[in-house]
Amino acid sequence: MVNFQLPRIDKDRKLQELLRPYCRLKMGEIWSDPLGRHKVACIDASDANSVKTLMGNEKAVLAIQDPPYNLVAFDVMSIDEFIAFCKRWVDNTGNALKDDSSLYVWLGADQKNHFQPFAEFILMMRNTGFSSKSFISMRNQRGYGTQKNWMALRQELLYYVKGKPFFNVKAAYTNIPKVLRGYYKVIDGKVTENLERSKSKFIRAGNIWIDIQQVFYRMEENVNGCYAQKPLKAIERIILSASRMNDLVIDLFSHAGTTVLACEIHDRRCFSSDIDPVYCEITIRRLELYRDSKKTGWQNSNPFADEVLKDKKLRGHLIKNYNMEIKKNSIIEFYK
Repeated sequence: MVNFQLPRIDKDRKLQELLRPYCRLKMGEIWSDPLGRHKVACIDASDANSVKTLMGNEKAVLAIQDPPYNLVAFDVMSIDEFIAFCKRWVDNTGNALKDDSSLYVWLGADQKNHFQPFAEFILMMRNTGFSSKSFISMRNQRGYGTQKNWMALRQELLYYVKGKPFFNVKAAYTNIPKVLRGYYKVIDGKVTENLERSKSKFIRAGNIWIDIQQVFYRMEENVNGCYAQKPLKAIERIILSASRMNDLVIDLFSHAGTTVLACEIHDRRCFSSDIDPVYCEITIRRLELYRDSKKTGWQNSNPFADEVLKDKKLRGHLIKNYNMEIKKNSIIEFYK
C-alpha cells in the first residue's frame, strides 16, 4: 500500500468529482452486505421515503448521528434552515427506531457565533418525542484556539431516549485515568488518593469522557480525507452500552464509516447512509479492509491510494494543488 494522505475531501469539489467514478453508489442506491449484516445507502437523511426504503420492515434499537454541524454546513444553510433540516432527520430517525430505543447525537457549538446550533437544536428536540438523558463531553487531546480565548478541547454528545431502552452499565466501565488520582482522604493516619483506595482498576464512565484518544494520522484507524472522524472507542462504548448482539443500529451520516465498523467488530448490524457517494464508498471499503486484514483504517495511506496511482487526472490534481510528490511504494510529502 502506498503511504500518503488525502486532503479534506469536503473542501475540494474537484477532488470529489474525480473520486466519484470509483464509487459503487449513486444517489438513491443501496449497497447490501454480501454477508447480510449491513447496508449502506446514498441518500438524504432528511428525506422520509429514502430512510423508509433503507429500513424496510426493520426497526433499530440505537441511532448514532453525526450531522454536518460544522462551518461547511452553514455556508449553504442559515441556522433556521439547519434546524429545519435537523427536525426532518430526527423525525425520520424516530420512525426508524423501536419504541424503546436510544439516540446519540454529536453536535458542536460555534463559540464565535453565539454557540450555534447547540441551543437551537436542544430547543427543537423538546417536541420530537425523545426525552433527554445525558449531556456527554469528550475531551480532545489536541485543541484549537487563540491567545485571547480558552483552547477548545471538547466534543459534545447528546443522549436521548424513547421509552425505556436497554442500558448495559458494565459496558460503561473504563480504565481509571490518571487525572482522577484525587480526591485525598486520610486512612489510618495516611493521606491516600483514589487509585490507592480503589479495589478495582476500572471506574464507571461518567458523562465527561477523558480516556478516549481523538483520531490523528499516526493511529491505525485514521481515515485520511474525513474531517469529522469519531474515535472507534467512543462509538464502541455507545454500541456496547445501548445494544445487544445482532441488534440493529442506524447511522444516517456515515462519513468515515466508524459506526458500521464498530457494529461489525461487536456482532451488531448497521444500516448506514451518507448523501455523498465518496463517503459511502469509504464506509464500504473500510468494512472490506477490516474483513480482509483486521485493520481499522489506513493510517498514513487512504482508501483511494490505488486509484490515485492509476488515474493521471486524479494524481495530477493532488500534485498541482497540494504539492504532493507521488511515487509508487514511497512516502508522500504533503505540505498543505
